[in-house]
Amino acid sequence: MTERKLTGKRKLGYCSGVITESLLYNMFCTYYLVFLTDIIHMKPILAGTVSFISICWDAITDPIIGAHADQNGADKRKYMAKSLFPLVLLFIAAFFNIGTDNSVIQFIYYTAIAMLFWLAYTIYTIPYYAIVAEITQDYDERTEIRSTSSLINTAAIFLGNALPAVVPSLFAGVVISGKHIGESLGWEITAIIMCVLSLMFGIFTVKSLKGVKLIKAEAENVTGERKKIKAIFAEMLEVLKIKPFKWFAMFIVFFLIASSMIQSSFEYMIKDCVGADPEIYMVVVIVELVVVMAAFIPIVTKVAEKKDRRFSSLVFMSIMCVGLIGCKIAGVKSIAVVLIITFFMAVGMANFWTVFYSIAYDLVEVDEFAYGSRRESVITALPQFFQKFGSAIGVWTVGFVLQLAGYNKANSVQPATVAKGIENNVTILPAAFLVLSIIGVYLYPVTKDKFSKLKDELEKKKAGQEYSTDGLEKLV
Repeated sequence: MTERKLTGKRKLGYCSGVITESLLYNMFCTYYLVFLTDIIHMKPILAGTVSFISICWDAITDPIIGAHADQNGADKRKYMAKSLFPLVLLFIAAFFNIGTDNSVIQFIYYTAIAMLFWLAYTIYTIPYYAIVAEITQDYDERTEIRSTSSLINTAAIFLGNALPAVVPSLFAGVVISGKHIGESLGWEITAIIMCVLSLMFGIFTVKSLKGVKLIKAEAENVTGERKKIKAIFAEMLEVLKIKPFKWFAMFIVFFLIASSMIQSSFEYMIKDCVGADPEIYMVVVIVELVVVMAAFIPIVTKVAEKKDRRFSSLVFMSIMCVGLIGCKIAGVKSIAVVLIITFFMAVGMANFWTVFYSIAYDLVEVDEFAYGSRRESVITALPQFFQKFGSAIGVWTVGFVLQLAGYNKANSVQPATVAKGIENNVTILPAAFLVLSIIGVYLYPVTKDKFSKLKDELEKKKAGQEYSTDGLEKLV
């Protein structure tokens, strides 16, 4: 087992950095579609396309940023620090009402700003998550770090979802120069609050990592050259050829499609399926989501340590899938069913966000065995590529279904087809995508025992000793 390199204080400092990205990620994924349709008055299909384009752009930049952060001499802490101010300023701009009804100008502005926001987000998150693989190579410590981070993340998930449900309504009655600007002002103030918190924790995390020994930061860049785009994509293709990666990608993409469909539909589900007040019940839903996640993260961690991450994913994602199918059969007609959907989503999310990055870290050693180099950032970035791609598809699908169902914010009463479309968006459609994700997990070959054997054989290979790939054929 490798020597542990983080003290408890540094570990907590690192883990709290998840708040920086999670606050903004959750507000964007849950509310940006609502903001564009209900405040900016964009058509649902256009609003969904704004999110789709910007998140796909983010997915494309993930591996490019990752490749640059993997170069010898690259200090991941500097990437994180330099991204913080652009990140928060662009997020505020994304929730700013530009005051025009011209759909072309709206589409261009919000797409461009969202793309720039996601670029800054990538420059922070890729090094943030990749740095763990430099700090420790221990299987269980990686799980422990991600578990602690996931627990802290529940607070960020709560704030990122609860504050936008409450704060904008506090300004609903504000009138300036005869114009009702309260709702727009409320969203802008909410974004500012999020960004202040995000910036504080980002600075704290970067400072907490000061003095921690990082392999890549201390390695000499002999040529002093930056990687060319061609070389970056060549590295990406090599990583994609790692045998387990296709199953890992399948696990990520389809889970994120499912979870983002539900997450971006919460407010629509409450007001248009149930007819309840979202200002009240969004808070109830988010409290439940956070409490259930916090309760299940230690359970997921224990199962992953006792068995392995693959086993825990099969168990908890299957529970989520069966639960969503049951809710489709029952019908989404009451707050009780909304809360049941929230429970099953929380179970699946507790598992995914606890094991997701730890699984990616294990592929660093698989890659090193296959190609002889450690590419932590690329291997962290590529899963984020698939994560963002899945999220983009999920959000766009919600917008597409709303458009198809006839959703229009201007209507005091939505047609019956809207409620049915939203019901499908939070039950049977995500359940179908979860089945595909579960298949990917089932076929994923890196178990705890095989990872341990791989590490032993990798040490022999690096020492120039005779090594064996017996039992590792599906890995390398």
